[in-house]
Amino acid sequence: MTAGAVTALAATLAVASVPAPAQQPPAAQQSVLGAGLPSVSLGGPCLRSGKAYLRARIRGAVRLDVDLHGPGLACEGGPRLDGSGIRMGFEGRVGVGPRRRRIRIVFGIDGAKEDRAGRELPTNLTVFFEGEKLLFATQGDDNCTVDRLTQQPIVANGSRTHTYRIVAHGFCIAPANNLGGDRRILVTTFDFAGRADFNNR
Repeated sequence: MTAGAVTALAATLAVASVPAPAQQPPAAQQSVLGAGLPSVSLGGPCLRSGKAYLRARIRGAVRLDVDLHGPGLACEGGPRLDGSGIRMGFEGRVGVGPRRRRIRIVFGIDGAKEDRAGRELPTNLTVFFEGEKLLFATQGDDNCTVDRLTQQPIVANGSRTHTYRIVAHGFCIAPANNLGGDRRILVTTFDFAGRADFNNR
């Protein structure tokens, strides 16, 4: 994982944990907006095998069915900075023609640990559209849930590493708000498979 990507994901996770936008003064909202829209892209193709994907159904202020896979999907993952779980970030272009846009979604999965399956894991969610200054974030970990999570070790040069293919399914029961507090989206369901690296714990 590059230093730039680590910084980008750390900024995203910081945005996901801030108080509700409507409770912040305008200056604070603008500061968070700048920190939450890093220009650095994620590291590259998720898995050499091509077995990575991101699917999500988004409704509300943005209506979008995300279906990303193969070389068009970049992702990175690993332990949360505070050690409380796993965070997974995905990025790619969605839509067609003039409506084509670049989306990044970051999942902060509370209670998930290396090499352990999980069920009913509280999850926070950040969705933003690069180049549009449009960001949506849930406040806290109780609005979305990963109801199934599995981990498969990735073997390199015949040896087991601290890198895993993470597969998860989940849903949200409450919306994610934009920083102005006047727009919201609901990610009704999501499924993903990506790479999480625990080598630099």
